[in-house]
Amino acid sequence: MADPIVITRSVSIDPGEIEETFVRSAGPGGQNVNKVSSAVQLRFDLKNSPSIPEAMKRRAATLAGKRLTKSGVIVITANSHRDQPMNRADAQEKLVALLVEASHVPKYRVATRPTLASKRRRLEGKSIRSGIKRLRGTPSDGH
Repeated sequence: MADPIVITRSVSIDPGEIEETFVRSAGPGGQNVNKVSSAVQLRFDLKNSPSIPEAMKRRAATLAGKRLTKSGVIVITANSHRDQPMNRADAQEKLVALLVEASHVPKYRVATRPTLASKRRRLEGKSIRSGIKRLRGTPSDGH
């Protein structure tokens, strides 16, 4: 049995949960590109994965965007290399990066309001500035 793929200290996925299919690549390869299936299409069933906590699944689903199917499967395609094993590793790295990003809990932002003193300071500064600008104008009493 293969070693589990480590996402975080507490979360790791079994390689058996990942399904890989090899398809013909549109990438580099010259005449060889029409004969060899070097591109990798990796499928990971996020919805039914026992390894990933529910909250992390929700964040991963949001991050996956178009790569997530309606049935909850993440589909990642890698075809940047001419070599099948390199494309496999690339696809796996993309999946791990997505899940690592989903493991970070976003910081809760507490809405704050300006204090009364800061409002007063701002308004005093504005009135001083408007006074300076008023003095730059033409004299009104016609000297």
